[in-house]
Amino acid sequence: MSVTVGSAAQIIGIAPQFLVDDLDRAIAYYRDRLGFALDFTYQSFYASVSRDGFAIHLKHGPRLAADRAHRKEHEHLDAHVTVSGVRSLFSELQKRGADVIKPLEERPWACLDFYVEDPDGHILCFSEPNA
Repeated sequence: MSVTVGSAAQIIGIAPQFLVDDLDRAIAYYRDRLGFALDFTYQSFYASVSRDGFAIHLKHGPRLAADRAHRKEHEHLDAHVTVSGVRSLFSELQKRGADVIKPLEERPWACLDFYVEDPDGHILCFSEPNA
């Protein structure tokens, strides 16, 4: 049973938190390869990067190699990023040297998208709905 609750509150943002082995390496990848800006670092274990007003938080806290391998093998996405101009973004990220693990393609679910993997095994899908 679905219950509708009226509220004046509204979600206006959300930021996934990715566990990383090396915070400096992760910041550099998101900045240099994916075009994100560094928003802040907190002490030596936490940071936020963002692009176009959307943030990803990075926290030093290694994941098991087996977990990374399982997630990659089964294409478990860590973030689905809806974009406009996906062809242009794909070209930009290729030029920046991003690790594209699934090329730009039309998908059966009416999207054009591609996958990128960061140095810690997080998989991001950049996707644009077909018009």
